[in-house]
Amino acid sequence: MNVQPYARKWGEVLSTHSSSRRFREIDLLRGIAIVMMVAYHLLFDLWFFGTAAVDVLDGFWRYFALATATLFIALAGLSLPISYERRRQKMTGLSLCFEYGRRGGKVFLFGMLATLATWIFLGEGFIVFGILHLIGFAIITAPFFLRFGRWNLFVGAAIILAAVPIGNLAGPSWLIPLGIPPAGFYSVDYVPIVPWLGVALIGMAIGFLLYPGGRRRFGVPAMEGRGADALCMMGRNSLAIYLLHQPVIVAVLLAARVVTG
Repeated sequence: MNVQPYARKWGEVLSTHSSSRRFREIDLLRGIAIVMMVAYHLLFDLWFFGTAAVDVLDGFWRYFALATATLFIALAGLSLPISYERRRQKMTGLSLCFEYGRRGGKVFLFGMLATLATWIFLGEGFIVFGILHLIGFAIITAPFFLRFGRWNLFVGAAIILAAVPIGNLAGPSWLIPLGIPPAGFYSVDYVPIVPWLGVALIGMAIGFLLYPGGRRRFGVPAMEGRGADALCMMGRNSLAIYLLHQPVIVAVLLAARVVTG
């Protein structure tokens, strides 16, 4: 049975930036982010199950997790001007807004499924507003910010700096998405609008700078070889891997515990 057509279709459905004219360097960077994410989550799960005595919430691994999230979100923002230039050739006005709402809503829905799954299996610390919620929100609101083009560099920086005065504030639960959680709040994946939407907007500004008109305006190395091909493949299917890797890791770790007694 040839599964390639089904795999390709699955990737198209779950990709946040599907296009026949992809940029290999973006897929490769997204693939690197995927490897970083899987490595961190593997270590986190080993720590969570008491298998590895590593502090994944502080020190080097905390900054590693922040770097991974930053790369993911910046690349999501960078891809938005590219897709915008291609889509506005076919649609305008409300139809373009609805398209971004549909695509962002799909990613946000996957985030809500992650919320449900972690609420069922984790209870305390379940995902409330994680990276998928943030990326979905960034896509939904993209039509508003895309009009600012390269000026999003300053808009994004302002949102990041806004985290300084509100960083120590506590508030009601409905302010959790904005970065003002209740006192004692904890979540295994918390990526609030302030400051992380700022990272997406800076990525958007970089997209306008490096890919004006949706076209690459700089040279890149060939990036050939099996390693680069594997990273690009993972980058093209990043959302599918994001959704599936944690259940696979947990299942393997639980099976290993049963086998080893």
